[in-house]
Amino acid sequence: MKYHLVLLASLGLSIEAFSQSTLYQTGSQPVIDEQFELFDKQLFSAALLDYQKDNPFDFSAEQDRSRALLTAKSALNLEAPNGPGLMKAYILDNGNHPSVNTAGLYLGDHFFYKRNYKEAAEAFSLVNTDQLDNSAKADVLFKQGYAFFLDNNYGKAAPYFDQSKVLGEPISYDAYYYSGYIALESGATQKAIADLQAAGRSQFYSTKVPYLLAALYYQQGSYEELISYAEPKLAESGNLDRREMINLYLAEAYFAKKDFAKAAENYDAFVNARKGELTREQVYKGGIAQFELGNFPRASDYLKVSASSNDELGQASSYYLGHAYLKQDNFQFASTSFKAAADAAYNKEIQEEALFNYAKSNLQKGSFQAGISGLDSYLEAYPSGKFRSEAETLLSEALINTSDYLRAIEQMDRISNKSPRIREAYQKVAYYQAMVYYRDKRYPGAIQYLDKSMEYPVNRDLVLESHFWKGEIYAASGDLAAAIKSYDQALAMGRTTSSAYLNKSIYGLGYAYFNSQQYAKAETHFKDYTDRMRSRQDKENYDDAMLRLGDCYYVQKRFGESEQNFQQAIREGNSGIDYALFRLAVVQNFQSKNQESINNLDRLISSYPNSLYIEDALYQRGQIFMEETRYREAAAGFSELIRKRPNSPFIPYALEGRAVANFSLQNYNETIEDYRIILAQHPNSENAETALKGLQETLALQGRSGEFSDYLSEYKAANPDGGSVQNLEFEAAKSLYFEKNFQQATRAFQKFLESYPQSGQRIDALYFLGDSYYQLESYDEALRAFRQLENEPASPQRLRAMQRMGAIELDRGNFNAAIPYLETAAENARNKVEEVEALQGLLLAYLETKKYNQVISTAERLQKQSGIIPESTPNALLAKAKAQFALNRKDAAEVTLAILVDEYKTVQGAEGLYLLAESYQQSGEIEQSNESIFEMSGPFADFGYWYGKMFLLIADNYLNAGEEFQAKATLESIVENTTDDEIRQLAQDKLQSLN
Repeated sequence: MKYHLVLLASLGLSIEAFSQSTLYQTGSQPVIDEQFELFDKQLFSAALLDYQKDNPFDFSAEQDRSRALLTAKSALNLEAPNGPGLMKAYILDNGNHPSVNTAGLYLGDHFFYKRNYKEAAEAFSLVNTDQLDNSAKADVLFKQGYAFFLDNNYGKAAPYFDQSKVLGEPISYDAYYYSGYIALESGATQKAIADLQAAGRSQFYSTKVPYLLAALYYQQGSYEELISYAEPKLAESGNLDRREMINLYLAEAYFAKKDFAKAAENYDAFVNARKGELTREQVYKGGIAQFELGNFPRASDYLKVSASSNDELGQASSYYLGHAYLKQDNFQFASTSFKAAADAAYNKEIQEEALFNYAKSNLQKGSFQAGISGLDSYLEAYPSGKFRSEAETLLSEALINTSDYLRAIEQMDRISNKSPRIREAYQKVAYYQAMVYYRDKRYPGAIQYLDKSMEYPVNRDLVLESHFWKGEIYAASGDLAAAIKSYDQALAMGRTTSSAYLNKSIYGLGYAYFNSQQYAKAETHFKDYTDRMRSRQDKENYDDAMLRLGDCYYVQKRFGESEQNFQQAIREGNSGIDYALFRLAVVQNFQSKNQESINNLDRLISSYPNSLYIEDALYQRGQIFMEETRYREAAAGFSELIRKRPNSPFIPYALEGRAVANFSLQNYNETIEDYRIILAQHPNSENAETALKGLQETLALQGRSGEFSDYLSEYKAANPDGGSVQNLEFEAAKSLYFEKNFQQATRAFQKFLESYPQSGQRIDALYFLGDSYYQLESYDEALRAFRQLENEPASPQRLRAMQRMGAIELDRGNFNAAIPYLETAAENARNKVEEVEALQGLLLAYLETKKYNQVISTAERLQKQSGIIPESTPNALLAKAKAQFALNRKDAAEVTLAILVDEYKTVQGAEGLYLLAESYQQSGEIEQSNESIFEMSGPFADFGYWYGKMFLLIADNYLNAGEEFQAKATLESIVENTTDDEIRQLAQDKLQSLN
């Protein structure tokens, strides 16, 4: 309110009135003047005391009234308890005297400005307004009305405002304003409009009235009047009171009139003012206005707020929000929005369409499993729905792309009359499921689904592939006859196609015949395969087929052709060049091309020192030197093998060869020593008796035959009774072991070792005993047996025991203890399987002990041995990436993970995708983090834990981006769909923190 009252104004009037009506007298007048002077100086206490003094003067009636009024005013100003009483008494005592109005005004203003409006109203009622001029009258009437107004007594306030407003005084504008407000509140619309418009003509109320009038028009639903009134006001003035509310009323009016452009403009103006909050319904309208304009990003901003609750408005908001995201090609957000709308049952039409669009948007973003589930739910809930035909078409297409093949097959099995599209989809999906089972080595299941796939032979190439994979599965299972049959069926179809699986089938058939020892037939197919693949850029298995073709010639004793084949492989830089060199040397030896053979063995030994064939080469070279009677070179060659590979199974034979070479060189002492070592350290080797005879002969030549009896006694002690009973017991124990009757095997080997503690078969028995305990998971007993071998001389059994000890320590989490055992096993492995097993153990041990550079080098070694053991390469890639992260090689780690995720749809690939997305998140690349999961997670849906972790990560990303609606929808979906209890609990905990 603009009205302000000066407290002492009425006092001035009073003084003036009295001073004009009283003559100065030399008697009592100075006393009165002194009292007035004290009052003027606001010395109210002194003025009051002066009145209370005894005075010898006789005062006139006017002087007494003057003194009494001044005394009452002083008491009021002092807040004396009797002040109001004195003033009321004065008024009552002086009837119609002109000063009574002054007293009433003074008392009323006193209470009015003290905000004691009840007392103020009562005091003003004592004033006879008819005796006041218009200005004072309008003022008193306004104050009376205002006092009742602030006491919320609009009924009593209104008449006073009505009287004040018509007097045409400045304060009348205030009266019009409050009168209009009361009329507005009471529903007297026309009166409110008239009064407020009148108030608005004043400068003060010109900025305040537009809000009230706009509110009035809005409440009336008078949208045309609202627009025609408010729009000019907004244009005229920039400092209107509650301007943002005028924008809001205009937005609502324009929305009702479907003028979405103006509605959107005014909703935005209200929001941007940041002086209030829209209701959820208004937020919804703002979103729809933007949606109708095609401003879908801004529509999403509004609708995701109004979609936050599970009610009819939330359902409608979610529905339109889904469409807004579709328009932005944001299929993930669209999916979660439609899901929320489909889960609500307030509007059945929206519910049906939302469910269909939920499925469709999932298909658009590549989430075929969710899309199929949605289409399945739609067709079940709405068998005659308006989208049924389109849903069936989409379903047939989606079934082919899903990773949940079993569910897809179940869905198609329920369709009795399968359309051509469904039959084609069935063939593919059953084939894909067979490949999943093949990957997991669940061969019976793979065969079953390949057969199911071929029940609908729509695609001939896929039938060919099915026969090929059946061949692969039978071959892996050892059923070579069935494998040959399946490969032949593939070839019968493939002759008329360009399928790549024709060549694969030829290669597989070659191996099936090779492993069946049908070498002539194997040769035919390996020859066919190599001829086909030689000139191609992608040679696939060409290198291996070349080696097998050479082996086929060799086994058939066609040495010349075998030699040419291995020479060609070497010239071509075959990936198995070390094997080719070894086999070429063997073939040349058979053709008496011994020097050429030695040259090739030398090349293998010098150029490929870590080859798996290095021991064979060293031994073979020694043998050829012996054939050539080059005894010194033979002895040196055998010595090199013994020195470099002390665990080699060739050691007894190398010792024998060196003994014979030294015998020929008449180095009899060296000969005797080598024979003695064979008898002492390898008494059960096949050449032990040969060594015994050679020792006897050499000792005789040296005239030392007497020593032979000592060696013979030692040998007999290791082989009592000619070895017959001991061997029977040992072989019986071995039979139990190979029959996997490990419990009985442990007892049998334990008894054997107790009965024959010095047996030459002790080392073998210790290994079999330890491994039997290992298979029974009795690891303490296994370690005790293996550790006895640890102290024995080098041997293949000791090497295998070292690998087992490393595996046990690894399983127990003793990673540092495991490392030396596994390193020994890896460096001395006799074949690739043993090497890969040891490297996989080392990979884990190095990772757990934070030896990250060793992790990377070991992983790279494993990558070169790809395919030897399932999942060795994905394990290597995953560990390598973790090590790269630990070494702050983020870019390199992301490249490694990208390869892993792209090439291996395994549990390692699933974890790799999570780590890749997490890396993007930590770098602030939220959108890339989400997109990597949306685009690549489909094949990993079977790995519940990591699949769930990915979408928990997405929920966190949404929260970080301020997308709480999407985060909640994602978490709700996880709770509903995950198969992993831990993931479900994590999602529920996050949801609870958001609610």
